[in-house]
Amino acid sequence: MNVLNHRILRIGTGAGFSGDRIEPAVELCEKGDIDYLVFECLAERTIALAQLEKLSNPNGGYDKLLEQRMVAVLPICYKKNIKIITNMGAANPLAASKKVQEVARSLGIHGLKIATIMGDDVADKIDKKNCLLDTTQASISDLGDKFISANAYIGVESIVDALAQNADVIITGRASDPSMFLAPQIYEFGWAMDDWVKLGRGTIIGHMLECAGQVTGGYFSDPGQKEVPNLAELGFPLAEIDFEGNAVITKVEGSGGIVSEATCKEQLLYEIHDPKSYLQPDVIADFSNVIIERVGENRVAITGGSGYARTDKLKVSIGYDDSWVGEGQISYAGLGCVERGKQAIKIIEKRISLTEINCTETRGDLIGMNAILGEHGNNFANPYEIRVRFAARCPDKFNAERICQEVESLYLNGPSGGGGVVTSFKKIIAVASTLIPKQLVDTNVKILES
Repeated sequence: MNVLNHRILRIGTGAGFSGDRIEPAVELCEKGDIDYLVFECLAERTIALAQLEKLSNPNGGYDKLLEQRMVAVLPICYKKNIKIITNMGAANPLAASKKVQEVARSLGIHGLKIATIMGDDVADKIDKKNCLLDTTQASISDLGDKFISANAYIGVESIVDALAQNADVIITGRASDPSMFLAPQIYEFGWAMDDWVKLGRGTIIGHMLECAGQVTGGYFSDPGQKEVPNLAELGFPLAEIDFEGNAVITKVEGSGGIVSEATCKEQLLYEIHDPKSYLQPDVIADFSNVIIERVGENRVAITGGSGYARTDKLKVSIGYDDSWVGEGQISYAGLGCVERGKQAIKIIEKRISLTEINCTETRGDLIGMNAILGEHGNNFANPYEIRVRFAARCPDKFNAERICQEVESLYLNGPSGGGGVVTSFKKIIAVASTLIPKQLVDTNVKILES
């Protein structure tokens, strides 16, 4: 391992979700003087959908923007020796690695070492009868043929191993988000795998970075209340990390957005239940004594975190086939538009009963009045335009399509003045979680070269 006792490790975030922008990652590579670029692109539902894609296409199931991202950043990263770590492998990390290999060859990049982290797919290892879903306490076996996937949140071990094998690009499946940022800290600083304080701090820094533009003002912005400059060119964050696991969060000079105490505090608390006990596969991180302090323009120091010994369990994300949803929207404008919108919803509700459409749940909204906050959120006495949205959960595609047809039939079957109909139907993949013993998950590294 490298031991960087006397210098700062610089890690940048290339993406915070699957559909994120690509240009900020390029900007980090060109101007951020970073050592590592981490693309965090995998949500819980994303991997279940990726598993479905893999079932229909054995060469698919990885992030759809993988090729575009690699084309954009590989030449710069290879030239500057910037290591790339990403979970864009989703349900098929080996296929993703082969795609990166193909991209590298097409760009004339030779000798690139691409590491695939395997082992997060535990569908064949879990005890379906005795593993209980957190939401319902039903066993996984109760799902029957609706069961799609089971992916464990793996930690840093195999990523660190890949770095020790001098990998340039590391592709994982369902790795824990902070682990992708923690692994280079462990490798470069030579931290022990049971140095819980440093691992806790490194996990906190990973948590600060994992949502990309969220910490540089993207999710913070609220015009008139919390101003953020130049969101159209929002810069993604980078962390300057020292040997003790403390860091400064910043961004490329001149990029859009802000890094402030407030943006960092919001991100620190994002998706956290117990600040003293943030359960991760590598450590239980303790956020409770973190100190956040502005140390310069767009520079915020994060210090004082800690950690405790990890548990012997790993979280597993379970994907299953839940239902179909049919949805339609139609607009009404002018005098009486709200009453016409309400009538449209009542018509569809009665039509469902009259024509015996099979659905287990329905919802009709007037977008702009009650679609988010319900009737309690309606402060508009006389809006001049309204958009009706009607959706229903159905057991199959056929009935979901019938919901769409009922919305479209409002064109000529009342009320008056409806227009701009759009309809869609889709299969709903649900996600639940369970816990399994850590020893059931056996990760390994496969190296490819361009």
